[in-house]
Amino acid sequence: MSRLEEAVRAGRLVLTAELLTVDSGGLDAVHERFAPYEEWVDAVNATDNTAAHAHASPLAVAIALKQLGMEPVMQLVCRDRNRLALEAEIAGAALHGIENICCLTGDDVTAGDEPETRRVFDLDAIQLLVTASALAGGRYLSGRAIDPAPHLFLGAVENPAAPPVDHRVARALKKVRAGARFLQLQVGFEREPLERFMAQAVATGLAEQAAILPSICLVRSPKALRFVDERVPGISVPAELIARCESAADPEAECFEVACELADHALSLPGVRGLHLISFRREAGIARLCLRLGIATREEREMSGDRPRVVV
Repeated sequence: MSRLEEAVRAGRLVLTAELLTVDSGGLDAVHERFAPYEEWVDAVNATDNTAAHAHASPLAVAIALKQLGMEPVMQLVCRDRNRLALEAEIAGAALHGIENICCLTGDDVTAGDEPETRRVFDLDAIQLLVTASALAGGRYLSGRAIDPAPHLFLGAVENPAAPPVDHRVARALKKVRAGARFLQLQVGFEREPLERFMAQAVATGLAEQAAILPSICLVRSPKALRFVDERVPGISVPAELIARCESAADPEAECFEVACELADHALSLPGVRGLHLISFRREAGIARLCLRLGIATREEREMSGDRPRVVV
């Protein structure tokens, strides 16, 4: 059983983080990206060509994370591979003891720097979850046996603010029925969409069936907030929030305050099991946030059985 699965099953506060993309530099490059916050997180995402930009493969990065003593969550997007390649990636990961798989459909190629790329989309995220669940049950999609079957802990993503917003929880429930046991939510800079999503998640039982982890993004400047608002698919940043950071005496410090406020708000909501943390900062922003919010280190949470502040 993976460390992430153990934390979820034990009901502890769960922290995951997004590894900055890797293009070169070997194991040292991977380690320097998570070293500042490795004491706090349960697992780290090895991303898969985020926003349709090519980077080192998630399987290679996940193996590197495991070699360095960090638990990986290997992302897989359907945009770039057909079902054979996706099955092969999952089976290959299992050979290296990588159990946490996060299944995504993937941003369209027009979001990236090679928009002429041919799209695949043989499967979508829900179908990929079904596929991974089949592998965990000892069968490829063809019915051919895998013996022994790999032990997998499956997750997915969801965007509480994406239209139609009234259907986001229903879609998340489909992902859970397909095998997802944790959900990393899209970054949000507005409180109301997350509040609405979590209220529905509790009411429908979604929050009892999967660990829901809202994403918190730390940036260093109002310029970065504008970039996220204008260039990152599926995320909007309120104009008044950008203006607040621009007019602050210390814009960088104000951006950090915003992240702390959003994280504190997310953890206060019924049904939230933890956080997924994303930092584009070149210093230990994630560690600073955890210290600021009084979040115990991973070892301390494991020893004390630390629970989320709000238990449903």
